[in-house]
Amino acid sequence: MKFARYIQSTAVPEWSEYYLQYHQLKALIYTLEIEKKSSLNESTALLPIGNTDHGRFIQALDDSLAKIIQFYTEKECEANVELDHILTCFYPPEPVVIAIQDLNPDLPHGSSSSTTDTDRSSATSITMDLKDDPDLMAGARTKLIDLYIYLSKLKSFVSLNLTAFKKILKKYDKVMDTKQSQIYIFRKVTEAYPFQAQTRDYLNDLIGRVEQIYNSNKKDGVVDLSVLLTEKATNDQKMIWMDRIREERKFNDLSISGTEARDRLPFIGIALMSITIFVYLLNSSLFEQVEQTRCFAVLVFASILWATELMPLFVTALLVPFLVIVLRVIRSEDESDDGRIIYTRLSAMEASKTVFASMLSPVIMLLLGGFAIAAALNKYGIAKSLASFVLSKAGSRPSNVLIVNMLVASMASMWISNVAAPVLCLSLIQPILRTLPPDSSFGPCLIMGIALASNLGGIASPIASPQNVIAIQNMSPPPSWADWFCVSIPLCLLGNLIVWLWLLKSYKIKNENPIPTAATTTTNNGGKITPTQIYIACVTLFTILLWCIARTYRDTLGDMGVIAIIPLIAFFGTGILTKDEFNNFLWNVIILAMGGIALGKAVESSGLLHTIALHISERVMGLSSFQVLFIFSCLVLVIATFISHTVAALIVIPIVAKVGLHLTDPNPRLLIMGTAFVCSAAMGLPVSGFPNMTAISQENALGTPYLKTKDFLKNGVPCSILIMLCIVTLGYVLMELTGI
Repeated sequence: MKFARYIQSTAVPEWSEYYLQYHQLKALIYTLEIEKKSSLNESTALLPIGNTDHGRFIQALDDSLAKIIQFYTEKECEANVELDHILTCFYPPEPVVIAIQDLNPDLPHGSSSSTTDTDRSSATSITMDLKDDPDLMAGARTKLIDLYIYLSKLKSFVSLNLTAFKKILKKYDKVMDTKQSQIYIFRKVTEAYPFQAQTRDYLNDLIGRVEQIYNSNKKDGVVDLSVLLTEKATNDQKMIWMDRIREERKFNDLSISGTEARDRLPFIGIALMSITIFVYLLNSSLFEQVEQTRCFAVLVFASILWATELMPLFVTALLVPFLVIVLRVIRSEDESDDGRIIYTRLSAMEASKTVFASMLSPVIMLLLGGFAIAAALNKYGIAKSLASFVLSKAGSRPSNVLIVNMLVASMASMWISNVAAPVLCLSLIQPILRTLPPDSSFGPCLIMGIALASNLGGIASPIASPQNVIAIQNMSPPPSWADWFCVSIPLCLLGNLIVWLWLLKSYKIKNENPIPTAATTTTNNGGKITPTQIYIACVTLFTILLWCIARTYRDTLGDMGVIAIIPLIAFFGTGILTKDEFNNFLWNVIILAMGGIALGKAVESSGLLHTIALHISERVMGLSSFQVLFIFSCLVLVIATFISHTVAALIVIPIVAKVGLHLTDPNPRLLIMGTAFVCSAAMGLPVSGFPNMTAISQENALGTPYLKTKDFLKNGVPCSILIMLCIVTLGYVLMELTGI
């Protein structure tokens, strides 16, 4: 194996940029060789020591060496601080001194704080008896395991870099016909702090101390540190190979399996059945207007295709506007002289303009803005840092990691809308997903949890989703934010609890299989915050702030989709993101969203949903508010599962308001709020809301989707029903108590 490939596959993934850049130095050597040959008119001659070309290579080595020295010193200091913290927290409060020698006055060891003033060059024995608290013992063992792996990584970091220096200098001597390798190694490398013999001895001593403490407190059945280190190294290798496969797929569009066409043969029967149903509905007389009949046929046909995945979801989404336009489903609405509304079927040309204009909606710009923010957060390590912070609070128990990420998703949806929030939250868990085996059930579970929690976050605040704004516009007087929170927050928390418990059972998540924490303990920049990261954070926070106040200052800021243009300009205009990141956006999600918007436009324009809702409203007159809320909740749950939540709210909420005014106990405000909540709770299909569309697009390094439609049918449908029942029961009581 070439050494450049070897160092890439052996290096600690999160420290990759701090190793000697062997590949770049090798390229520099060959560049110098070409320049040298072109500058010589006669036979090859040795480069003198003071040659500028030689100086360029040595300067590159010096820069790499300085970077390695600084990085190692910081990491050693962190290790000492962590060991000191373990001793302070889990050992009796006696004077403790770790043996630290001042090996190099210019680059001292990262010594930890001590409770005595004993000279640093001396060492004292350490009491090995932990306190009797079992929880403290378990916590101490976990910290010791992490520290042992950390120190072992540091030892490997030094060894691999030393080998890299020797290899690249040997290559330089061979290509340039010089004898600089031994001189540079002897004068600079071996004298550098990380490569000194005393430093290596000290690092080995630290590792030995950790082993001694761990073994002296190890219980029967506890795995040895060497075994744990081997498992961690194996996981790192998997991560490296997964990243390599992901990059190859990105640039070469490799197909993992060539059996996709053959695998779809069993679906021919379902395809024929779907087409038969479509043709039958087109020629039926279910509705008086032909455009409504045809729209219903398109709705059923698209729903079957999405549910069975006979074609990729985005291909079905492309089929929707084609059928809507060709079948002339779209109508125009005009007012006559006497005030009557006149509907006219649009021609294919006119329908094309209407449908395509609706497809490039502000929501699409909102998705693009969210993708830009997510790409910047990922590219510059901010997402990984945030994921590390979340994991530090959640621990390594899968159930805790799941619920914490779900609550973060709901909280984000509460303030920045449930369109942009899942894009951001799914980017934060990428470092977690990378550590999981390809067949792990926790990855799909975590993605599903974030999607469903983001949908639930859509009810949390008046600005969390468009359907909430529609509801408030139809409520007279509109509810205060306090009244809204009194109802929405308990429902949101209870809904997250229901989803959490259901997913744990559905995916059979066990806490005996902890989530690896070592993969997210260090950021790519070694803990330092760069100006670029500060800029990205400021743009992100500024955009989120504008999203939060967009509806208050709509006359100035316009729609939230307009605000989403800010991160696109701020990141792509400054070169932080390039056209490659733009090309790697989840365009299948964009197309899927556009198809959903086109279907919603067709259902609205044809009058189909209005007709269905009116027929139901005629049959609920004389019922109580609770009964009407239950009936309309069931209706909206079905409708919003297949079309946009916003479109469902646009059509049904005005009808609910009209029905609520004519009830025996009129309470339209309660019915409107409850109906809006149920819109957000509809999450049984990949097309049921933008969080689901974003989740279904997530793929592992092999290009295999984490989720399929059956995952949503298995988890989204029952969770939707359970949450709907919570809204019409607990939500009804809370709305009554709040006076809504």
